Order: sequence, then C-alpha cells, then structure tokens
Amino acid sequence: MSKKKHNKFIRWFIDKPRTMGFMTFLILSCLTGFIVWQQYQLIKEDEQREMNTILHFVRQNIHQSLKNCYTSTLTLALTINDKGVPENFDSVSKKLIETNTDISAILLIPNGIIKYIYPLKGNEASLELNVLTAPHQKKESLKSIKTRKMYFDGPLKLKQGGMGIIGRFPVFENNKFWGFSAIIITLETFLETSGITDIDDSKYYFQFSKFDNEKEIFYLPIRTEFSKNYTISTSIPDGNWKLYLISKHENYLYPQILIPGIIGVFFAALFGVLLFIVLKIPKELQSLVNTQAIKLLNSEIKFEAIFDQAPVGIAHINSLTGNFIEINNQYCQLLGYSEKEMKHLNFQSVTHPDDLEQDLIKLEKLRNGEITEYSVEKRYFTKTGTILWVNLTVSALYKKNKKASTNIAIIEDISIKKEAEQLIKKSEDRFKSLFLDSPLPLREEDFLDVKKYLEELNLFGENKEKVTEYFNNNPAVVDKCHSLIKIINVNKANLLLYKVSSLEELISIKGELFNMKSREDFIKNLVSITQYNKQFIIETVIKDSEGKLRDINLRWNVIRGYEKTFERIIVSTQDITDRKYSEKIIIDSQQRIKSLINTIDGIVWECGVTDLTFKFISQKVENILGYTPEEWLKSPTFWSDHLYLEDSEWVQNYCTIQINDKADLDFEYRMVAKNGDVVWLRDIANVVIENGKVARLQGIMIDITKTKEAEKELKSSFTLVTEQNKRLLNFSYIVSHNLRSHTSNITSIIGLITSSESEEERAEMMELLKTVSSSLNETMLHLNEVVNISTNIGLVSEPLNLKQYIQITQNVLSEQIMAHEVTIISAISDQIMINYNPAYLESILYNIISNSIRYRHPSRKPIIKITLVIENEMKVLQISDNGIGIDLVKNADKIFGMYKTFTPNSDSKGIGLFITKNKIDAMGGNITVESEPDIGTTFKIYIQ
Repeated sequence: MSKKKHNKFIRWFIDKPRTMGFMTFLILSCLTGFIVWQQYQLIKEDEQREMNTILHFVRQNIHQSLKNCYTSTLTLALTINDKGVPENFDSVSKKLIETNTDISAILLIPNGIIKYIYPLKGNEASLELNVLTAPHQKKESLKSIKTRKMYFDGPLKLKQGGMGIIGRFPVFENNKFWGFSAIIITLETFLETSGITDIDDSKYYFQFSKFDNEKEIFYLPIRTEFSKNYTISTSIPDGNWKLYLISKHENYLYPQILIPGIIGVFFAALFGVLLFIVLKIPKELQSLVNTQAIKLLNSEIKFEAIFDQAPVGIAHINSLTGNFIEINNQYCQLLGYSEKEMKHLNFQSVTHPDDLEQDLIKLEKLRNGEITEYSVEKRYFTKTGTILWVNLTVSALYKKNKKASTNIAIIEDISIKKEAEQLIKKSEDRFKSLFLDSPLPLREEDFLDVKKYLEELNLFGENKEKVTEYFNNNPAVVDKCHSLIKIINVNKANLLLYKVSSLEELISIKGELFNMKSREDFIKNLVSITQYNKQFIIETVIKDSEGKLRDINLRWNVIRGYEKTFERIIVSTQDITDRKYSEKIIIDSQQRIKSLINTIDGIVWECGVTDLTFKFISQKVENILGYTPEEWLKSPTFWSDHLYLEDSEWVQNYCTIQINDKADLDFEYRMVAKNGDVVWLRDIANVVIENGKVARLQGIMIDITKTKEAEKELKSSFTLVTEQNKRLLNFSYIVSHNLRSHTSNITSIIGLITSSESEEERAEMMELLKTVSSSLNETMLHLNEVVNISTNIGLVSEPLNLKQYIQITQNVLSEQIMAHEVTIISAISDQIMINYNPAYLESILYNIISNSIRYRHPSRKPIIKITLVIENEMKVLQISDNGIGIDLVKNADKIFGMYKTFTPNSDSKGIGLFITKNKIDAMGGNITVESEPDIGTTFKIYIQ
C-alpha cells in the first residue's frame, strides 16, 4: 500500500513539471537569499569588531595621555611650599615636559590667576588671566574646585593662539583652596597622541564632541551629520567628551551581497527551467528507465554486485529440484552453512516440515505461470538445528517463450519480530490476568466519542482557562460528555468499590453516580483531553450504588497505539477515604502546633545528634536570617555551613561535648544571614533522651544582634573616652612642659636684659630672646598641628591608588634618593586601592621614607622595601630599611613621643613620628615599629 502511495506521489510531480520547476526555483532562491544574508551578517560583524578594536585603542591612548598629565600636575603641585610659593618651578616644569612630550605648557594658577607658565616664550598672553572669571573657562574651573578633582577643559581657543585642552588640578593647603596646577595640550598633539591620525581613513573617520548646555559641539573639521552611517561611540569622563568612529560609506556592503544574490537567483531560475524541460518528457525517461532496468537485470556484473553485497539472503534456485544454483554470503550466514555445503542441499531439506507444503503449493503456481511472485513467512533449520524465522520472497526467472525453470529467492531474518510477537501475546495474556485479578479497582473505557464531540466544539488546543469557563457555563455539554464515555470492561475490585454485581449494573446506574464534586473534577478531566494529554491524575469523590461518598485517587492512561483515537483507556481508582480522614486529623494537629511555634519570637528547631542534621526549623528563620525553611532543610550541613567562620569550630566542639555529657546547651554565636549580614544568636537547646541515649536536640535560637551591637558600641565608646583622656593628659603634659621651658627662658633673658650694663650685652640678650621666641613659635605651630589632627572629625577619605602616592613621594625625594644612592623596592601593584585622606597619606609616606634616608647606615647603601599584607582583615603597609636601627630596649616609649629623639643626628626634632602617629590614629589605624641597632627598622601602618 505504501509503495503505491509512494509511486503516486512521484507520478504527481512528474505530471506537473511547471509546478516542480517553479517550486525548485523558489527553494533555491530562498537558499541563495539565506546564504547571502549570512555572508552579509559575517561581513558586518567583522566591520563592527574592527571598529570596536580601533575605538578601544584610541580611548586607551587618550586615557593614558590624560593619566600622565594628571601625574605631571600632581608632581608640580608638590613644589608648592608651606608658604604657598612654588620652588624650582622652571626646572621641575622643564623635566616634566621632557618626560611627557604631550604637554606644550605647564602653569601654576594661584587663586585662579595665571602667575607661572613654562615655557614663557609664546605664552606671554596668558599671564595674569583669571580662569575663575574668564567666560569660557569659569564653569569648568569652578567644577574642578567643587569636585576637588582634575578636570580637562576644552578643546578651546587659547589666549596665546591655537586650539588646545587645559587640564587643571585643584590644589588645597590645609583644606583651603590655593589655586590650580595646570597643563596645556594642543589639539593637534592630543589627536596625534590618541592615534586618531594614524587610523586608515579610507574606511572610517573620527569625530570628537562635547556637550555644552545640553548642546553637542563638534571639534573636528569633518561632517557632523552621520546618522545614516554605521557609528559607534565612547565617553571620556575626564573631559566630558564623546568620541565617535563612523563608517565612511553608507551602503558599501550592498555590492558584496547583491552580485552573489543575483547570480544565485539566475542559477535557481536556470535550474528550475532545466528541471521543467527534463520533467516534460516522462514517457521517454520512463522508457529509458525500463530499458536500463532490463539491461541491469541481464547484466552479469551488475547482478553479481547486487547479489554479493545485498544485506538480505539471495539464492538462485532450480524450480524443479529445489537445489541451490547460486547463493550469496548473507544466505549462507543466516543458515550457518558454507556456500559449497548449500549447493549440495535443496530448500526442501532445510525447511520446517510444517511450512513445506504451503511453500510447494505456491512454487507450483509460480512454475505454471499462475503467479509471478509470492511471499511467505516460514521456518528454516540452521546447521546447528535451531529454528530461523524468515520472510521469503520468490520471483520467477523467465526465458523468452519458455516457462520459468529457475527462481530468485530472497530471505530476510524476522526471528526478532517473531519473538516480539510471542512476547506481545504473552504480555496481553498476562495483562488480562492482572487486570481481572488486580486488588486495585480497574476499568477499561472508550473516550472516542467524547474526543469527536470535543473536536466538533473546537475546544482542542484552546487554553485551559477558556475551556474551563466554557464547561462551567454549559453544564449540558458536560453531562453529554459523561454519557458518551463507554465502559468496556471492569475488574472485581471495581465492582466492589461501586457496590454493584456486574458490568451491566454499573453501566445502568452510571448517570446516577455523577455527583457535584465528581462533576467539577470531570471538567478537569475534559480539559486535560483538550490539551492532548495522554494521562490524567486527580483525587476526587465518587458515589457508590448505596449513595455513600468515597474519596479516591483516580488516574487514567491511554493504551499505546490509541493515542490519537482515545479508544482504549485504562482507568485505575484507589480508595483513599481512610487515608484522607487520617491526613485531616494530622494536618489539623500540625497546623495548631505550627501556629503556636510561629508566635514564638525565636527560631524553633529540632535536629539529630550524630551529624546535627536539622529535621525541623520554624518559619521565623526567614524573618531573622532570611533563609526559608525549605532552603535550610535541603542541605544536611546547612547550619554548620553558615556558621560564622571564627565561631564554627568551637561551636561544633561545644555541641559535641554537651551531647556526650547529655547536658543541655545555652551558648551565643554568630551566623551569616542570606544577605551577608552577621547575626548574633543565643541558642538554648534541650537534650532529648530516649532509652538512656540522646535521641535528638530541640531548641530555640533568639536574635541578640542588637544587644551585641549595644555592647560593642558601649565598649567602643569607653575605649574612645579612655584613649581621648590619655591623649588629653599627654597633650596637657607636653603643653605644660614645653611652654614652661620657653617662658622660663624668656623670663631669665628679660631679667638679664634688665640687669645688663652695656648696649652690647643687651643686643646679645635680644638676639638670644629672638631665638627663644622663634623656638616658642615653632613649638606653638607643632602644638597647633596636633590640635588640628585631634579635632579634624570631618576628614574626607577617598579611594587612592597606593602605588601612585608612593611614586609621588619618590619624586619629591628624588634628589635625596639620587644623592645617597637609595634603592626603593616596591611590591605594590597598580590595582591596590585604599580609602584614605590624600594629604595624610602623602605626609605619612614622606615622613617614614625620608626618615629611612636620613638615618641610613654609613657603611652600606640604603635599601627601602615597601609591601602590603593583610592581617586580621586590615591592610598593613610595611616600610623596611637597612639603616642604623633603633634600640627599642632603651627607646620603645620615646619613638612616637613629641620632641623625643634617640639619635645624635642634628636634624632630629622629635616631631615627625609624633605627627605621623596622630594622623594614622585620626584615620582609625595604628602604627608599630620593629627594629634592631645596625640591622634596620620596619614600620607597620595598619589601614582600615
């Protein structure tokens, strides 16, 4: 049947050559379009990738250039002394321009007025310009002061001529605005440095813009209307700029895809025409095929190829004797004989006796010409004596004007098929036995009429909600569907469930058993059918013949092979009335307990004692720790996995000890909440003992985080007050001691001046008085600085690049480093950032590194090592040297004291380390020292 359909399908195409040609043209055209479109997408993706790479390269160059400028302005700012006057401006500026060739001029702008400029030649016009009032520079200058960050202004027309970019770095002295440290980059240099001028301009071009009062201003002399071109852009926040990369040609990709597309369509049309021409001559082609088939059949070479390579057994048999004339390898392998052995046999000798008669009858008909071929399923005996089931097809070989004397026999091994049929038969018998004798109520039903009715209503494929609403609004449809269900068979357990004696009785009262609850569930059943489901499960209620309601678990499955028609459905029903009643009692009890537990202001729990696996956790855990009970109970090690790391070991050890001692638990520890917060808990647990052994733990966790925070704040306040009292006492001692020393000296000198007899003595005493007065003034400055550090509550901290500030310190101390051949080894990477006050960090680094240089060892070259480590979640900056070292046994209590010196060096004033420690304390850190005489010193700065 399938072969006839296949031939009919081919014949349809052959009879419609025009349709076939047009369909071929359409398919090939679509394929061509798809390939061309994919090619276009690949070319476009390559262009986008290339443009993104170019733009990223240019942006990186600009970012590096601006970063170098920032370093230059920062270095220039460090030349400003405590009086606000720059030192060595020209020499430092010259070195900066030499190291950064992008810069065309360097400026210092105290109070917003340009006072210093290098080189002066060619830039004289900019002197005395007030950038805080200049129309084109005022806005950006004030923005830089407000943000306390370097900002790049422009491109703008320079006072001295040309276009350029001005980078201004605001300088503050004691948190008071001093002015700007600035650089100028010409627009030409800026574009050259960025690499814009080096990019191939045959395909792309750049545009450079900036927003001013919500208006975008373009600076490059190229067309600014490029909305039709493919464009990518990036922002440069340092100057509020926007950089565009634009493809020059709007539609240059079209020729690359248009020509292949046209060629593809042409060939599709050509192939369609050729196919049309070919299919117009089916008779000639069919005749040619028939001729070739006859030639192929008569061709010995072709016959042998088919004969030997066939996957089925083929034999050339004498129709009179049944002897095998020729036989292929597959035939021999199936029967287990060699080819030589088979040629000494006939088919009758290897055929099962029960199948031989039928085979001989059909063979006689074939020999007499009554039939041309026949097929039978029969059994062969193999060489080993086993039975082989085959599908035998025999065709006669005719010679011209003669009867058939030989046949072609083809056999196909169907042993597996036969075994499967036997298994299916046994399975059906076993199923029937299981069905009838099953203790589970079963019945077989036919849903075919129901399916047809639902199809007539066009309900198949509609969404569930719509179908459900339809059934609820049309109860008559539901009743009709129920009446269309046919009960084919039921087992004994099903009859007992409905309290009826026979299938006929059940069918007769089927409508009366349709109660309201089962009606609602039957609608769900119908909805499931409309969704093409092949099974359905539901818990519902039925009514037996005595009118009693029973809870059942109902499920049906479509028998394989009937998925499309729903003709055979196996319905199983399990009586769960008693289970439902027990469940209701248990659920009511659990609900009361759960309600009681959830009213407790704490997490009620229960766990095992062997591995502390939780078996119950109350809903309160979600309020306190953020985890749902399901998340907690999902992992057997959830509790131990979420203990705070520092508490984990001792908490679990404590639990083990208490359980072994059969003692109740009451302890406080920390857990990590779902949002990452650390929560303090007080856990009170009872050890439940059964049969003399610990069976489980039951307890409650109480959130004591607020109590712990209050304790911590109280302790912190107490520590702070204690520390402030110590500082106040120390400071009062310093003030009392130092001021008393100076005032005593002044009183003595004034007494000497009064008693002096000559002008020469008075002049000498006056000089001495000036010296003492200067010393008093210096002491007052030091005390004032200490007071400022202690009272500066609003210190501003910001993320700082530590390596950059170390480099700044090295630049400031470069002359000393070179003069004393100092080697500084820094293990600080470019990515390390710390939150610190910029001025304090510069001062701290300067004081410690300069001390390492000042107190170098006379017999070896100075080496300073700088590293950063982590200790107790704090960053520790270590600065080590190989200098003369400090005798900590004698001087441990003097190191950070005011005016405490412990070396004979005349430069020692005893104020640097005192100020450094006060600044580190003000930032919430700490400083320690490790040192040995003649070996070296290591300072450790702890940073929060």
